[in-house]
Amino acid sequence: MKTQEVAQALSRIAHEILEHHGDAEGLVVVGLATGGAHLAKRLADLVNDLEGIRPPCGTLDVTFYRDDFRTRAKPPAIATDITFSIDDRDVLLVDDVFYTGRTTRAALNALMEYGRARTVQLAVLIDRGHRELPINPDYVGRKVATKYDDEVKVLLKESDSEDLVTVEEVQQER
Repeated sequence: MKTQEVAQALSRIAHEILEHHGDAEGLVVVGLATGGAHLAKRLADLVNDLEGIRPPCGTLDVTFYRDDFRTRAKPPAIATDITFSIDDRDVLLVDDVFYTGRTTRAALNALMEYGRARTVQLAVLIDRGHRELPINPDYVGRKVATKYDDEVKVLLKESDSEDLVTVEEVQQER
């Protein structure tokens, strides 16, 4: 996906969210650090452009909630930034790539630390398949068929100066 395709996918997701919810009242947007946080801000801006109401937007770091925390390389923790109540609100979790479902499971656990949402939905830019848990996104920018070992790279203009999504086949060493 290139810049225009990313923009179109996010616009479509924003329209689908409003179609489902009717309006932006009661909606909060929470992006998973780091790529999901950038996309969450864009979706909140798009909802504002369409509805005239910008939903509160925050960032959620799930590092310490992951089930593989002890076995994977430990990235630096990104500060969670949720300065609003999620109690009795419709929470839209946003991530860049949806893969096994494990990051979303961690996000749900982390989110519960901040209150009791009325509903929680998931929006992702890329759904690459290969579920390991019974979790599916509600809003998808694009489904991409990948091999289990492929690497999906999402570059976003906020951190990488351009919007670009690529799938790279990982070569196995012999």
